[in-house]
Amino acid sequence: MAHGGEAVGRIGGKAVFVDGALPGETVVVDILEERGSWARAMLVSVVGASPERIEPLCGHFGHCGGCQWQFASRETQAEWKHDVVAGQLQHLGRIIDADVRPTLKPGPDFGYRNRMDFRVERGRPALYRRRSKEREALDECPILSDELASMLDEVGDLTPLDRITLRAGSNTGDRLAIVSGEVPEEAGGWSFPVCRVRRGRAEPIHGAPYLTEKVGGTTFRVTASAFFQNNTAGAEALADLVGEALQLTEEDTLLDAYAGGGLFALTSGRGAGRVLAIESAGLAAADLAYNSRNVGVEVEVVAASVETGIGGENWTAVVCDPPRTGLGAAGVEALVGPGPRVIAYVACDPASLARDARLLRQAGYDLDYAVPVDMFPQTFHIETVARFQLR
Repeated sequence: MAHGGEAVGRIGGKAVFVDGALPGETVVVDILEERGSWARAMLVSVVGASPERIEPLCGHFGHCGGCQWQFASRETQAEWKHDVVAGQLQHLGRIIDADVRPTLKPGPDFGYRNRMDFRVERGRPALYRRRSKEREALDECPILSDELASMLDEVGDLTPLDRITLRAGSNTGDRLAIVSGEVPEEAGGWSFPVCRVRRGRAEPIHGAPYLTEKVGGTTFRVTASAFFQNNTAGAEALADLVGEALQLTEEDTLLDAYAGGGLFALTSGRGAGRVLAIESAGLAAADLAYNSRNVGVEVEVVAASVETGIGGENWTAVVCDPPRTGLGAAGVEALVGPGPRVIAYVACDPASLARDARLLRQAGYDLDYAVPVDMFPQTFHIETVARFQLR
């Protein structure tokens, strides 16, 4: 199984990427795209099925692009994710003997998502179809948490809207909808708050434009579309792994880079004597400052980019949760400047992690271990917590 969710087969020695196939299967395909050393194909039929293949739970599976792997058990999916992380670290990171631990599987197989961003099609919430810009209107979505599923049932006709984001606190029961476009008249009767975001500001339509969520005993405010992990049980697992990787003491100054609303600063970071947190997104930076005050944990918040925002400071430990593109050379240079003893890297893309691992090694940091975290079962998406130690 390749990074990106497709199975890899061969025709005459050429690698062929096939969406919807499983390792070990014999399949009939139509070639869609052909390059010198590889091709991409559409699955036509399965001639010899893998014993790992199971019946998907969702009636939209195979059309909707939200899930890719409902045809396999979660245990099988976890093994694939482990192998993808190890393979990317070897091929892109050039780390032959990387210590990749077994994939952690927090939370349930379905009903885990606390946020979903929908388009609107025929008045219904919709997701893009697989490898398409066409929309699949949804009657069900089994990966939604119970709170989100109840919102999906309630919203009714959304015809005037272009987009709607549904969010919920899995541990608090709070709910919130963020809309884009003309607001349906029925929205005034929804049993949850509704807001929009304009020019980086949250504008309430009715109710408060935020919700709260609890992770590790800490309450977080999450405003409108500000970033927060989309699986609460997964967020708790990440915080525990980051704490294990950092092993903070009162002598440490922790830098929380790409800090969001403070998930790591206010959980894993509590053991440090001093915490610096940097976040460039305005809504998230405001949440971070509020959450710090609300829980009584002192965090020095810098509302700026990681690459340009902190100068003249010294930190002994780093936790970073960069966007999908990773740190890159500028991000690595910024984080390693004072020579921190340890870096806990939370990655949402194994390829970006592997490329940054090469840069970190050049900067004097060796990969100690990596833990894949299956925060998004039924999909190929993988979170990874990697520990890098100063050589």
